[in-house]
Amino acid sequence: MNSAFRTALMAALLLGAAALTIAEPASGQKNKAQAAQPRLKLDKTERTAVAPLQAAVAARNWAGAAAALPTAQAGARTSIARYVVARLQLQIGLETQNLPMQSQAIDTMLSSGVAEPSELPALLQNQAALVARGGDLKRTEAAYSRLVEADPNNVQAMVDLARMKVDVRKPFDAPPLMDRAIALREAAGQKPPESWYHYGLRLAVDNKQAPVANRLGARLAAAYPTSENWRDVLMSYSDLAQPGQPPSLDVWRLMRAARALAGERDYLAYAQAANGAGLAAEAKAVLDEGVSKRMVDPAKSGFKELLASAGKKAGADRAGLGAKQSAAMAAATGTAALAAGDSYFGYGDYANAASLYRAAIQKGGADAAAANVRLGAALALAGQRAEAEAHLRSVTGPGAELAAYWLAWLRRPA
Repeated sequence: MNSAFRTALMAALLLGAAALTIAEPASGQKNKAQAAQPRLKLDKTERTAVAPLQAAVAARNWAGAAAALPTAQAGARTSIARYVVARLQLQIGLETQNLPMQSQAIDTMLSSGVAEPSELPALLQNQAALVARGGDLKRTEAAYSRLVEADPNNVQAMVDLARMKVDVRKPFDAPPLMDRAIALREAAGQKPPESWYHYGLRLAVDNKQAPVANRLGARLAAAYPTSENWRDVLMSYSDLAQPGQPPSLDVWRLMRAARALAGERDYLAYAQAANGAGLAAEAKAVLDEGVSKRMVDPAKSGFKELLASAGKKAGADRAGLGAKQSAAMAAATGTAALAAGDSYFGYGDYANAASLYRAAIQKGGADAAAANVRLGAALALAGQRAEAEAHLRSVTGPGAELAAYWLAWLRRPA
């Protein structure tokens, strides 16, 4: 038992020290006040059996206390008496560093049903630690489960229980525990270790728990916004949303904003997705960025051809942007406005893109999820932080998870 656990357990014992006073059962009118006192009451026979043990503990005569323990245990017939003896036994075990005695005493105190609510967290914490030392995984899982139930704000216990769930082959139960532990730690204004996010995210992805995985992914990206973390969480999001398929254009856009594109494959895949959507300017801009970062070789087959064709299309498309916008704004539905917004987005004109995405939402008839996410992205990239945050928080339905990732991006350090 480590010192922190021992300190917590001794504190729990001290909290209830007054309640360990052994008294006779109250009777008669004059003893009503005494009966209302929070004392543990034993009958005469039990008091006689326990008295030598109590005296030895009070005198810190641990050898004498150990010798008196069997008689006290044999004479403890009621749950109250068993609890009293077990508390004295626990004090002996703590002072003599006798782990089996501590474990037996805690088990008896808990099974008695007499322990005060204020004692339970420390008792259960130590029971779990002692059982874990014995290597019984199922008992350890049960002990931590009871601890979390009794002390629902015990963050470390939740993390320990999550790991136990994996050890006893119940991995599906672990991600929600990690999600809850991280949320509690963050709500308290404390930054959880990065390893907690990674562990929970990996378990959630492995068990196909998309909502939990995306909550953890957004939290990881906000708390530890490295390029590697951003790429990991967005790839996980993409794989859970479209198993076996490449990331969507919306995912590539956020990955680019987060500077999480890694290597020529990412740049090529993004450029191909943009070009395939008719956004030659965006495809060229992505490849040009890859070249400037020395992640793309413009002379390499595949890149060379795509750069050339995207460049030609982009030049021709740009001249018609104004007419495309006017037609989209005059259209009865939002489909043309969504497409025009994408064109402006590809040229980096996020203000006009936002205006068109907003029109697409208002007119209806377009992909509402895409329009909502892209409006939030355009506002964010245009530097309209407050408006972007307000809109992204309002997104519900299929686009809500990607909107949450954009919100995490908005929280990045300046």
